[in-house]
Amino acid sequence: MKPKYDSLFEPFTFASGVKIDNRLFMAPMTTNSSFENGMVTTDEKDYYKRRVAGLGAVVTSCAQVMENGRFAGSLSAASDDRIDSLAGLAKTIQNEGPKAILQIFHVGRLGSKRTLRGEQPVSASAVPIDFEGAEVPRALTDKEVRELVDAFGQATRRAIQAGFDGIELHGANNYLIQQFFSPHSNQREDHWGGSLEKRMNFPLAVVQAAKEAIQTYAEKPFIFGYRISPEEIKEPGITIEDTLHLVAKLKEQGLDYIHVSTNKWTQGSVRDLYETTPVVQRIQEHVGKDFPIIGVGSIITPDDAVETMALGIPLVAIGRELVVEPDWIQKVKLGNETAIRKKIKPEYREDLTLPDAMWEYIESRPGWFPIVD
Repeated sequence: MKPKYDSLFEPFTFASGVKIDNRLFMAPMTTNSSFENGMVTTDEKDYYKRRVAGLGAVVTSCAQVMENGRFAGSLSAASDDRIDSLAGLAKTIQNEGPKAILQIFHVGRLGSKRTLRGEQPVSASAVPIDFEGAEVPRALTDKEVRELVDAFGQATRRAIQAGFDGIELHGANNYLIQQFFSPHSNQREDHWGGSLEKRMNFPLAVVQAAKEAIQTYAEKPFIFGYRISPEEIKEPGITIEDTLHLVAKLKEQGLDYIHVSTNKWTQGSVRDLYETTPVVQRIQEHVGKDFPIIGVGSIITPDDAVETMALGIPLVAIGRELVVEPDWIQKVKLGNETAIRKKIKPEYREDLTLPDAMWEYIESRPGWFPIVD
């Protein structure tokens, strides 16, 4: 391995006490491949087994905390009878070396009656997402919001009992936690919405519920992370100033990391095009060096990863590139990084060990996953 990549493979210890072997994460990406009831399929386990060896940690695709929070093919952490299934996924990852982190979520207004078996999607308010054909969600009652907070705590307990090394709260990508934080989707005037402080109440309550579950059930150090989307381009939408307030509050809660979801690690502000400083760097500088941020987004080569860390970011997540190149880690370690695949060819399909549903997902998104004949 070339010496310039040594920093990628330095160990890291979280505030919780969990130590990972290196700075490289697998980013959470949906496989669309769970059974309809959210149980893990053999195809999913094979998918992870093929590409996770040598990473420091793996964040799984998202698992719903309630059955009305699912999308087609998502994992489930919504009931105790899913624990054994989740345990199989945790072991599959851990047997290859990395720590296994279960990402938990609720789909909120991104759900549909089709995938929710005729049930109307729910959200903070009855405001559809801004794309054609989006379904109008039903606003959750105060009682239902509190039940959802508890559901995140119960899902955390199940992750612990399934043997995972940590959980990541999915507060990004327009899912329910973000919907409560966003002034676009949250137009409530009660405890759960209105001012910025009130829009933070749901995310912070979910954090508290997860933290209490960890304190109660974890018998060893357990990783606790949170994923954010730093801005929304829509109006009204989440601003970087909103996010800096939130991450400061999250830091106070004793989290291990914040995972900043961006399309590209160099991404500046999407709301102010004159602000070109990478948003992940601005967040890291705001929270200080003692609180780790994970950078992610179009990290394709090891040089990209090193340059991300050069911004002061201690941890790096690789997403789509691990789909394209399952042997990314091995090729870097062997000094063979020039052989890293950057495009998918149909003849690679068997070697890539991609579930059928995930292959269909990839084919439908050629801009995200470059496929060449």
